[in-house]
Amino acid sequence: MSAGSLFAAARTCLDAASPDDKIALTHAAAAAFTRGELAIEADAPPPAPIRMPGRPPRPRLVHPRDLPRRGLGSDDGRAAFVHAIAHIELNAIDLAWDAVYRFRGLPDAFYADWVGVADDEARHFTMLRGRLHALGVDYGDFDAHNGLWEMCEKTAHDGLARMALVPRVLEARGLDVTPGMIAKLTARGDRATADILRVILDEEIAHVAAGSRWFRWYCERDGVEPEPTFRTLLAEYARAVLHGPFNLDARQAAGFSDEELAALQAVTSRD
Repeated sequence: MSAGSLFAAARTCLDAASPDDKIALTHAAAAAFTRGELAIEADAPPPAPIRMPGRPPRPRLVHPRDLPRRGLGSDDGRAAFVHAIAHIELNAIDLAWDAVYRFRGLPDAFYADWVGVADDEARHFTMLRGRLHALGVDYGDFDAHNGLWEMCEKTAHDGLARMALVPRVLEARGLDVTPGMIAKLTARGDRATADILRVILDEEIAHVAAGSRWFRWYCERDGVEPEPTFRTLLAEYARAVLHGPFNLDARQAAGFSDEELAALQAVTSRD
């Protein structure tokens, strides 16, 4: 990727419809940014609207309630599970690039964090797609839902809300459920998938921590207290998508305070 604007590179990655193109462009942009070849333009114009990032014709996107429940005891069930995680990771690439593209005038470290996250998520998707191939299927062979991007749209107006709700609610869900899935897969002899999930779990803690870090940065900039602000945002946006139990150790490692963990548990206990 030639020298240019980081914002233009982020938009190119967002618009790529083919997963292969999105992965290749993401790795190229991340490498170019690391080499100092992509400028963070101080006078860049506001971002153009994004209705949807580039998407392949498949998977078909349906409401979450229309996705069939499958157990992990069969090859088909494991393939559907890996497909669901791969879909999350592909969406997570777009969520990271959207943070880079949409929010302007922030410290260079903000962009460095989310470029790095996009690069990691692309690698995660590649590992999972390889596992799908080993199971005899490919990305797109199962239906999926669009919940991650829908929250991205709801928080497009406010970087503070984005940092609070996308990394720290939706993506942090992986911290809660992945250890149990690793145990179940290992018990069923699927160590290959379990090993991939261990890598993802370790690295997702750092991704959620980036969300925590920039959420607190926004709060300090705006002169608001993080804990009550987080509680308010949870109540306003996240009641329908927030589910316990929570991996308290992983969330603490990812920057959640004791008060924030209590707020999460309070919101879910009222449902």
